[in-house]
Amino acid sequence: MALAAAAAVVLAGCTSSTADSAPDAGETLDVAAAFYPLQYVAEQVGGDAVSVTSLTKPGAEPHDLELAPQDLGALNDADLTVYLSGFQPALDDAVAEGTEGQVLDVSSSADLTLTDDDGATDPHFWLDPMRLADVADAVAAQLAESAPEHADEFEQNAAGLREELTALNRDFTSGLERCDSRLLVTSHAAFGYLADAYTLDQVGLTGLTPETEPTPSDLAEVTDIVRDNGVQTIFYETLVSPDVAETVAAATGASTAVLDPIEGLTDASAGADYLEVMQSNLTSLRDGLPCR
Repeated sequence: MALAAAAAVVLAGCTSSTADSAPDAGETLDVAAAFYPLQYVAEQVGGDAVSVTSLTKPGAEPHDLELAPQDLGALNDADLTVYLSGFQPALDDAVAEGTEGQVLDVSSSADLTLTDDDGATDPHFWLDPMRLADVADAVAAQLAESAPEHADEFEQNAAGLREELTALNRDFTSGLERCDSRLLVTSHAAFGYLADAYTLDQVGLTGLTPETEPTPSDLAEVTDIVRDNGVQTIFYETLVSPDVAETVAAATGASTAVLDPIEGLTDASAGADYLEVMQSNLTSLRDGLPCR
């Protein structure tokens, strides 16, 4: 259930259907982002030169994305679609059928090097701030190709975002340096890249897709791990029921706390954007592991 490094990296590409799909000089670029972290990057890098629409609505589970006719219309009308191949099958199918604008698959720049025990690729790269910074550079380069008159602006915005993400990375590195436990028990195995970046060991109650129900033997195994290692906190997320986490916590005397995979923002999110929610995650981790 813990994630391990794999040699294979999903290859990415960006394609353009026609040269005529580029917007006229001075016009705002319409960008369709697959889900919130990509929306955040596109907004931060594009600034006032872009108008960004997320194809995954707030509060929806991005793994389960289904595209309504209006979503397909927005996708087809977009000057640029930014997505992660292999994460949302409905969007993969729509992109394969063709769009009028350009398409950027960020899987290569995200460097998807983690898999689960069944060999499935972990898509949750954005929980490592430095991988998200690399994706921001790729988005900036693609936006510059679409609107070269704003190329300097996109490059500067991406550089500014990298500075913020680098500072966030430093906060996590120092904040998680001295913890009583390095065992990260989560309701959903979405935190592999975070664990890998900050030398934690993730144990998920469910796999990469949160809808998977753990078997009784899975629960028994994790319960034993929690007891044997003195784990104090079971982390659960905002978009998924905490029932399984609470079951293990009740059986072991552990507490529960929220750790947000930031697949989408809701009114329950502990922050208004990616940076704020990640800082809240750091606080939860420091309290739950606990760290000094």
